[in-house]
Amino acid sequence: MTKKIGKKEYEAELAELQIELNRIAHWVQKNGKRVLVLVEGRDTAGKGGVIAAMKAHMNSRSCRTVALGKPTEAESSQWYFQRYLAHLPAAGEFVFFDRSWYNRAGVEMVMGFCTPQQTQAFLKQAPVLEKLLVDDGILLFKYWLSVDQDEQEKRFRERLDDPLKQWKLSPVDVLSRSKYDEYTAAREAMLEATHTKHAPWTLVDFNSQKLGRLNLIRHFIANFPDESVKVITPEWKPLPGKPKKERYRVPPKPIKPYKG
Repeated sequence: MTKKIGKKEYEAELAELQIELNRIAHWVQKNGKRVLVLVEGRDTAGKGGVIAAMKAHMNSRSCRTVALGKPTEAESSQWYFQRYLAHLPAAGEFVFFDRSWYNRAGVEMVMGFCTPQQTQAFLKQAPVLEKLLVDDGILLFKYWLSVDQDEQEKRFRERLDDPLKQWKLSPVDVLSRSKYDEYTAAREAMLEATHTKHAPWTLVDFNSQKLGRLNLIRHFIANFPDESVKVITPEWKPLPGKPKKERYRVPPKPIKPYKG
């Protein structure tokens, strides 16, 4: 049975974690670091929700979410990773991928959008690419959100019944309901090939989305590089003096509407 957490308890702990996330974000900006977070999982797992919770109070100028759609004809002719690399973080940036290049080892393979040869090539190339990114200084985190079949089916039904969530259901999502086992096999093959020392996977139980978010954020904070422990609270300086109260001045004559 999935453990539950009350709304007040969840919001209180999330607020504390978001304060820590902001301190890390400030350190990232101050030191020109680059952070890349890949969030993967089955449909309805809660990828968008946990990303939104992590970046809710971060500076939007230094924090981006990347959620690429179907590749264009031109992108389909490129090296597979090419369109993703254009979105890597610059100095001082956080970038969250809501699904990433791992589409190739998941939905694309299961739904027949790529060949078995393309999938095998991807599984060989992904660890090499990630080693290059890490060696270049990018702080890479890879999360897989786990959800059981019964819980996934429940969430599909909720989306179908809620007019505000129906847009989240695509034809591919509907077809994926009958391919739970195939997705499981694809995930296991992906983990075996791409779980490396330099870019390990972290699997998080998301049968409870609230608990899943808290656990993922706790893990992220706890596993940020040791130097982040030295993160300091921003050195806010007191505002110079008290601003004078500005008075509203009534114009001497009524303003006439402009007539062109």
